[in-house]
Amino acid sequence: MDLTSSQHNYLQNELGLLTAFLLQHFHGCTSFKILKYWEKEDEQIVAEIMRRRFFPAVITHETWEGFHFAGHEIRITEATDCYGAVVWPSALVLCYFLETNSKQYNLVDKNVIEIGAGTGLVSIVASLLGAFVTATDLPELLGNLRHNVLRNTKLKSKHQPCVKELSWGIDLEKNFPRSSCHFDYIMAADVVYHHPFLDELLLTFDHLCKNDTVILWAMKFRLEKENKFVDRFQTLFDLEMISNFPSLNITLYKAMRKDSMKASLPN
Repeated sequence: MDLTSSQHNYLQNELGLLTAFLLQHFHGCTSFKILKYWEKEDEQIVAEIMRRRFFPAVITHETWEGFHFAGHEIRITEATDCYGAVVWPSALVLCYFLETNSKQYNLVDKNVIEIGAGTGLVSIVASLLGAFVTATDLPELLGNLRHNVLRNTKLKSKHQPCVKELSWGIDLEKNFPRSSCHFDYIMAADVVYHHPFLDELLLTFDHLCKNDTVILWAMKFRLEKENKFVDRFQTLFDLEMISNFPSLNITLYKAMRKDSMKASLPN
């Protein structure tokens, strides 16, 4: 059963209240142990994800952060004056998932597009894992995005990634014609937040997604207005939660165009 964003937030809140109640009144009971196990597992995985990030030992003229994914040291140049030039935790969650589930989600020679690529970390990891990658974002972010992608994939990736402008909802057919653009995967990390382009974002997902395209989307739940996007998203796509990290308030989803999951199953 698909949950609305309101139901999702309600259940997360109720789980927190239940944990606190059991801690106070039923310490040692089986239910409490189970809940503490879930909490511990979440904390352990999140700690492992965050350990993939490191900072330069010596401060230089260039501000960068480092990450360890796909067997490589990745250096990302950021900027603090723009949402799209910062590595957000959702990107780390998605990168960790791609690396640790590389057999089930084998990206070798797959055609991948990332929307709202920002600093490019997810695109870089997908490229290092063997994919044909198109990293996209707004025109003002492409310089830094191209710099990060090139410095971390040149002579390291099987296929050199492409960096391309994509303003959500604008000139989609012109720049990404349906007849010639086919993506095996669409990737998105933290593309839903307080901005006025949620309609255009949904339109972009719809345009890029074919019946056999898989969407991998890391979503940080914040305000109710943005969370309602999940409900609207489900009018077009079948949505499956594949990982959840309550301590980060981040959920990782897999999605496909409605009925395409059923259509892909053998008779």
